[in-house]
Amino acid sequence: MDRIAMELLDFMDGTKDPCRLEYAFGQEEQCRWFTVEMTRFLSADSIFLVLMHLDTTEQKHLELQLQQSQKLESIGQLAAGIAHEINTPTQFIGDNTIFLRESFHAILGLLPPFLDLLERAEAGGSADALAGGPTSGLRAALENADLEFLQEEIPKAINQCLEGVGRVSKIVGAMKEFSHPGSATKMPLDLNRAIESTALVCMSEWKYVAEMVMELDPDLPNVPCLVGAVNQVMLNLIINAAHAISDHLQGETGKMGLIRVRTRALGECAEIQVEDSGTGIAPEIRSRIFDPFFTTKPLGKGTGQGLAIAYAVIVKQHGGTISVKSEAGRGATFIVRLPFAGSSQKPETTAIQDP
Repeated sequence: MDRIAMELLDFMDGTKDPCRLEYAFGQEEQCRWFTVEMTRFLSADSIFLVLMHLDTTEQKHLELQLQQSQKLESIGQLAAGIAHEINTPTQFIGDNTIFLRESFHAILGLLPPFLDLLERAEAGGSADALAGGPTSGLRAALENADLEFLQEEIPKAINQCLEGVGRVSKIVGAMKEFSHPGSATKMPLDLNRAIESTALVCMSEWKYVAEMVMELDPDLPNVPCLVGAVNQVMLNLIINAAHAISDHLQGETGKMGLIRVRTRALGECAEIQVEDSGTGIAPEIRSRIFDPFFTTKPLGKGTGQGLAIAYAVIVKQHGGTISVKSEAGRGATFIVRLPFAGSSQKPETTAIQDP
């Protein structure tokens, strides 16, 4: 309530323009959302304020449901690539497990002659008796098992199995984190972890066309966010970067582009930059890229919703900014700024061209 009172005071003394303030009461399922729209009229000796107070709970829940369905739709579209990423380590886990099973049987075959030798030695058998009996069978069993080979390969197989299990676990964990319904209220978010998980979920979109370089500030504080919505923004930006690079490299086999993701604290905001070496954005369309349904992709390949959703999430829901620096044919850099607790920025969506 203190924040609402401060907003009203700023509005009354003219330091704020007519504005729309959102706030929420309660937690999770019991949370209710309200909007206050404020307008000020001035006369010669009076200030008139018009405040409209709206219950937007149902609208907010519908927006969150829509965002969740868009996340699940994104995962559905990425399903084939995710399945491939899981299938590869699963396959060599299976192959190594078969090898370990066969190796175990080979080692198990050494036990009978060893036990026979042990029994004869314990019974006090002579060296001649031992040489003529179990030792010959033991030597044959050792040669058949190829023990030296097994000693070298079994540790490798175990390590590869553990690596494969780790990779599968990491992919499944990233999917779970990305697709989690999240909360109707803002929660502290580790942006670095969110970016890493999102990049892993959509790895099949970029790994064949670009190298991914992450320069993430390890000291970046958590940011209050609608977690699922911000994950969706990052997904849209990374996939768009991959598609731009793919278009730029069309027909150039063997070449790879670059996607660079940076984070840093910048004053009262956390800044995320997603840079690509793709086609860039032509000056004549740069001012329209955040418009709903605007797309430069062929029919059936793009809905024009990705950057529109990013704008709505970053600017309208979080009070942040989103902008782009680009030069046609030389890639683009999308810059997202999210305010830390208690701060907000004037919406910035104007595209900026590199000097």
